[in-house]
Parts: sequence; structure tokens; C-alpha cells
Amino acid sequence: MPRHFCLRHLARAVRYVAPLCTVAAAVLLLPASSTAVAATASAAPPPATTAPRGPQNIADVAEQVIDAVVNVSTSQRVDPRVGEIPDLPPGSPMEKFFQDFFKHHRGQGGDDDAQDEPRRVNSLGSGFIIDPSGLIVTNNHVIDGADEIHVILNDGTKLKADLVGKDSKSDLALLRVHYGKPLKFVKFGDSDKVRLGEWVIAIGNPFSLGGTVTAGIVSARNRDINSGPYDNYIQTDAPINRGNSGGPLFNLNGEVIGINTAIISPSGGSIGIGFAIPSDTALPVIDQLQKYGEARRGWLGVRIQEVTDSLADSLNISPPHGALVAGVDPKGPAKPAGMQPGDVVVKFDGHDVKEMHDLPRIVAETPVGKQVDVVVIRKGKEQTLKVTVGRLKDDEKVAKADIKKDNTPEQKSVVQKTLGLELSSLTADARKKFGINDSVKGVLVTGIEPSAQSDAPDKHLSPGDVIVEVQYQAVGTPADLQKRVDELKSQGKKVAILLVSNGDGETRFVALNLQ
Repeated sequence: MPRHFCLRHLARAVRYVAPLCTVAAAVLLLPASSTAVAATASAAPPPATTAPRGPQNIADVAEQVIDAVVNVSTSQRVDPRVGEIPDLPPGSPMEKFFQDFFKHHRGQGGDDDAQDEPRRVNSLGSGFIIDPSGLIVTNNHVIDGADEIHVILNDGTKLKADLVGKDSKSDLALLRVHYGKPLKFVKFGDSDKVRLGEWVIAIGNPFSLGGTVTAGIVSARNRDINSGPYDNYIQTDAPINRGNSGGPLFNLNGEVIGINTAIISPSGGSIGIGFAIPSDTALPVIDQLQKYGEARRGWLGVRIQEVTDSLADSLNISPPHGALVAGVDPKGPAKPAGMQPGDVVVKFDGHDVKEMHDLPRIVAETPVGKQVDVVVIRKGKEQTLKVTVGRLKDDEKVAKADIKKDNTPEQKSVVQKTLGLELSSLTADARKKFGINDSVKGVLVTGIEPSAQSDAPDKHLSPGDVIVEVQYQAVGTPADLQKRVDELKSQGKKVAILLVSNGDGETRFVALNLQ
């Protein structure tokens, strides 16, 4: 897709409503004779009075706030040669071959030097002024990679904008313009008070048409569309299209309760499913962008997973809720606070953790250095831990050797079969074969038995996995594991919770039916 579309896929049919530079439209005009015919016809009785679609004050709200909504235009220099010639050793015969090849084909289109000149790619989005001095909020994906940013006010005034700060994880950016006099601005509302069915107004720059007002209702809240770790979108059916990115979603008090960011659209146009970042999620990020030029998020230092029905049954949690701690970072703040794998976090700093994806967002919004109470369920009982929140840093990714695992089971080393698993002791040869770190202890899975009676094939277990614990009790040999399984069966348990590690030591919990 061309770069000037600035369109990013969230899922197969989910798209950021990023800007589009050119619009191809078909305009249908009524025949000129239609008006004349209507004029000569006898006057028809006025239609019966009907209630207008939506509240009557939509026009009043739009008139009140539209001068604070802006168009955001960006441009970026692109080298047309980038990506054409493969990376080859300087002076090699193949380098000269490719240079001659691309030079020939570019030359067919006209002047070669002109073809080699960097070109500019433009895009358009939306934003809104939150301070009379000229602070403007938009989406990060609207301005990402831009060399120049301009803002166009509702009266047509074009101003150069400076980037104050941006954050890719929340897809927010903060700009500043200098106008010489106070600008019209809007205030944020409380998105937590938004109700399903409440009327909302979206204003933005769809298809680069300029200030456009659309209206609809709040269709859903707390939507997770798998675009990032902090998804918490407001869903609306107010028509939102490409170019609306970064524009405001207003309540009927003229307050911004969301920033329009994404749509679901097989065709690229609005089908009535749009998503906005809630104001309560955006405000802490915007404050930090203004102060530091970046977002500084809280960090707990745990790996979590969903509390499924089968896991909840074994954990004595009804109904299923919370975030199951699968691993604890030894350098993170959760470790000294006493948090353990198997804990289920149900409350963090007074906020209920209803689902797994709630926890990263709540922790991220917590001030760094704050000591908070964390309520966990451990072995069926609630405990309260005190954690001092750390700061999340974007660590550099270190390339690791890709150790190819030979997934062929070692039949001679299999000493036990249970729960549809083939198991063996974790020997030095096995560590080498499957690339398992020396720090990992437990029982090695060497094979999965296809069986209608076992659900092991459905739990994504594979040869090379290591079972560290069975129902919170460490196991070191297949015999230990079988003994623990027999104990659970004798206690009438229907499900066993396994703590499973991969070769690098990352753990997760798996619930297997006991047969």
C-alpha cells in the first residue's frame, strides 16, 4: 500500500483511520428539470412532524467546538532508490549489474537524475487544541516519520507545528503551534462516565475534506482490538473515515471523551464500527508528553496469562477473573514484594482487575515510585502485597541464537506416559538436544500422544517443554510427576495445573484434565 495512505492494519479488517491525500468521488446531481417540475406541481401537504434523529443540540455543540478542531498535514522525504539495489559487497560484479539494471529501467521513464531525486510524500489527519497557547493532540501514526508538520485551523490559517512528544504504545502525539493570540480550545471529559447508547459527535478531516461533523452513539466500551498492550477503546457508530485519525469524539457537553483512532472496514470506508482512545487513558500520557516529551509508565515485572474456566476451577476462583502470574522478573518490583507464579492479581491500587488485559493498563497508568496495595489470590486465599511501582523501559532487543530443536522423541529415554504426555528426565543430552538452559529444572516433555481422552494436544504443549510444577508442587522426575497426578486423582480433582517452562525459562500455566 502506498506510504501516503498511512494505513496500519490492526487485524485482518481493522484499520487505523489514518489520512488519505487524494479522493476519487462520484457526485450525483439531480436533473435540472426536477426542480422545475416540482415548482409547477400543486403544493403537497406538509409531512407529519417527526422527532429528529438524535438530540437537537448537536448543532449547538458542533458550533461551539469546531474552531478547536484542526487538520494535521505532514510531509516526508522518501528516497526512491531505497530498497531497489540489494545490499552487495562494494565493487562486486553483481553490484555493477544491479546498478546498470535499475539505471536502465529508471532511464526509460525520463531524466535519470530526476528519477533519483528524493520525493515528498504527504498525508493528512486530524487533531484538536487543548490549550489556548497552541497545544494540539493527535495520533502518533498521523505524524510518525514526518519531516514537516503543519496545522490548518478551521478558518484556513496554516501554521507550522513542532513535535512536543509522541508515544507509539498509546498512539498519541502532542504538537505545539505559535499563533500570536489565544486559540479556541476544548476540554476533556470523564470517559469513565460514558454510557452505552449515549450520543457522541466526531469532528475531523475525513478524506481531506476539512472540518466534518458526524454523530452517533457509544456502541461499546473497553474494547480490546489487539492493537497494543493498553487497548481500552470506546466503540462508536458515528461515521469515522480515513483522515479522522487524531480527531476528537465529543459528548453533548462539548467535552472530549475520546480520540478517534481506528475503524473496522473491509473496504477502507466507514461501516459504523469506529474506535476512540478514552480520555481517561489519554490524559496521563498527554501530561507526560508535555512534561518529558515521552511517556513514563509504571512497571510491575510479571508475565501474566488469562484465567480460563479450567484454570479458575483448579484455583478455586469463581467466576473466572483477574490476571494469573505465570512468571516473575527477578529484577522487577514484584519480586521483593513477594509475588509468586500462580498468584492471581484481582486488585491493583484499588482498581479491580476483571480481565488479564486490565492489569498492564492499570499498572502503566500508576505513577512511578508509588507504593500500592496489590490483592492476589494464592492457593484459594486472598493476600495483600505492597509493591513499589518501577518504571517501564523500552529495552533493546538482543538477538539470540536460533536453536533449532529436534522434535523427534527419544523413545529410549521415555520412562513414563501420563495425561497424554511422553516424559523423561532432564538429562545433559536432552538439554543439548532441545536447547534448554541449565537454570530450567523439571520433567521433560518428549512427545504428545494423540488421544481422544487427553486434551494435551489442545494446550499447545510440544516436545522440549519442561514441566516445573504440578499443582504448585515441584517435580524433578517422571515418577515425581506421576505420584503427584495420582494424589490429585485420589483427592477427587478433575484438573491438574502444570507450570510449564520453555527452553529459555519463560513459564506459563496449563490446565490438563486428569484421566
